[in-house]
Amino acid sequence: MKTFVLKVTLQEEEDGRWSALIPALPGCSSWGYSRHEALENIKDAAEIYLEDMVDAGERLPQPSDEIKVIEEPAIAVSV
Repeated sequence: MKTFVLKVTLQEEEDGRWSALIPALPGCSSWGYSRHEALENIKDAAEIYLEDMVDAGERLPQPSDEIKVIEEPAIAVSV
C-alpha cells in the first residue's frame, strides 16, 4: 500500500464557494461551501482518480514537488 500526499490549490470564488484542484492530477477538481468541505471533496475526488488509474492499469504519479509518496499506510492532516 502506498499513501499519496498531494498538493491542493484552494481558491475562494466570488460567490463565497471554495474551489479545489490538484495540479498533479489533470482534471481533478472539486468545490465546497467552505474550505473544509472543499478539502474533503477533493480528497474523495483524488481517491477516485487514483483508483481509476489502478483499475485502468495506468502508471501512478511519481514523487515530485507536488506529490509525496509514502510506501506504507499514513494519514495527512491539514490545519
